[in-house]
Amino acid sequence: MMNNAPRRRARWVLYGFLAVAAFFLWSEHRAHLMGVLPYLLLLACPLMHLFHHHGHHVGHVGHGVEMESESHNRKEHLP
Repeated sequence: MMNNAPRRRARWVLYGFLAVAAFFLWSEHRAHLMGVLPYLLLLACPLMHLFHHHGHHVGHVGHGVEMESESHNRKEHLP
């Protein structure tokens, strides 16, 4: 249990250092980040479109056949 104490203390020192570094990065570069934010949102739209539609083309052939057979079965059961 005593061996974990220095690691725990070093971890808290690292967290403190990262918090101070993040604060100074945010306070000094806020104007730059806010100026680029609209362009990042516009860039995110086509990227999300490309990555989110990646797996949609796998089952289209089988899916269309199933839909046709379902509609055909419904027509048979109608009076």
